[in-house]
Amino acid sequence: MPATLPALAALVIGVAVVVLFLVVWDLPAFIGLVLSAFIVGVVNAYFLPDIAFGTIPSDVATAFGNNMAGIGIPILMAAIIGKSMTESGAANRIVRSFQSVVSDKNADFALWGSSTLLSIPVFFDNVFYLMAPLARSMRARIGKNYALYIAVVGGGGTAAHAFVPPTPGPLAVAQELGAGESILGMTIIVGLATAIPSALVAGVGYGRFINRRIDIPLRETMGTSAEDLERQAQQPTSNLPGFFESLLPILVAVLFIAAGTFVNTFASVYPSLERIQTLTTFIGDANFALTIAAIVAALTYLRMDDFPRQVWQDELTEALQNGGNIAAITAAGGAFGAMLAASNIGTVIADALSGIGVGLLVTAWLIAAIVRIAQGSATVAMITTGGIMAPLVPELTVHPAYLVVAIGAGGITTSWYNDSGFWIVKEIGGLTQSETFKAWTAVTSILSIVSLIIILFYSTVFPLA
Repeated sequence: MPATLPALAALVIGVAVVVLFLVVWDLPAFIGLVLSAFIVGVVNAYFLPDIAFGTIPSDVATAFGNNMAGIGIPILMAAIIGKSMTESGAANRIVRSFQSVVSDKNADFALWGSSTLLSIPVFFDNVFYLMAPLARSMRARIGKNYALYIAVVGGGGTAAHAFVPPTPGPLAVAQELGAGESILGMTIIVGLATAIPSALVAGVGYGRFINRRIDIPLRETMGTSAEDLERQAQQPTSNLPGFFESLLPILVAVLFIAAGTFVNTFASVYPSLERIQTLTTFIGDANFALTIAAIVAALTYLRMDDFPRQVWQDELTEALQNGGNIAAITAAGGAFGAMLAASNIGTVIADALSGIGVGLLVTAWLIAAIVRIAQGSATVAMITTGGIMAPLVPELTVHPAYLVVAIGAGGITTSWYNDSGFWIVKEIGGLTQSETFKAWTAVTSILSIVSLIIILFYSTVFPLA
């Protein structure tokens, strides 16, 4: 049986059932995604002899658990951070500080710049956990532009995360295409030169465009309602925590994670860093870093509201309950993507496209883009494409850094139901599915195309070969 048939069957049926369950029947997201994962698993078992029919439920549960292991604690702690920063007034205090530097009209640039900078050393998911309370507070204070704020946070964070090492995707691809500091250093330069303009177009430019056409209201999420946000927005500054105290949870999370990322990336180059690598790996793990950040935020919440400990505990428990629902939906989306990936759809698509007669940069982008859309994971799409393109590096007439960034550009396109990031943005942002497609999926698609155009321009004018 041709290898393409099982993969294509799983993809077509998977897309059909997830749309049926989530869009047509409007089932709860968690139920619809788990059912879709089961059905794709059954299709895989029917076509692939190495997948046993009887193990499909446990395979789905394992995939769900693997995803939950990666995002469970961070999302739960993000729920506490969001609840605490919002209710204590810390998010409102940071937003007011942004407004003192830029006008309300240009508040999106403050969020875009913050998201871009934070996403260089930190996973985008974790950055969104930290930025979402600020975006929601900005919307409450200004009274509009929430679609724009989601777009700029998503555009800036995604571009930096996909193009600029030492984040794992571009770092792994750079190492695959040519180990050594020269390609890594040039990838950082090319990645920054691509991330900034492409995110301005996809985040700020498109964000302002879509913001004029849809008005996304504030909804209750992460234990905080729209009324809570609007009440905080009316508080006098004297009733809010100080700027440094307000920012401290974000600083703690970013500095801890950045320390782990930096030391793990450069320990092989600077052996002296190995002495602290165990410590930085521990504190730089998102599970630990966000836990400490949550404690810091929660203590500020307790101090500012000055209510009994039992009330404080109940408020944090409510946030955790909301966070648990978000974590479950996100992990279910990851399980659905994992079942699609088990059909080997990524390999089938990559093999089919690897020999097409277009330039290597466009070929790499196309392979990564289709693999990403088919199975959901940007990192998997990038690493898969990097392995395919590595033997072709000697044929390049431009610096390999352009190939790394082209692969990253393809790998971030069109985040949808099989991407856990889609559900993180939807649930933590408090969006509907339709709003998420307009304010998030469209941003990732535009970002992918614009960044490819920029890379082709740079590589033509400055080949660096």
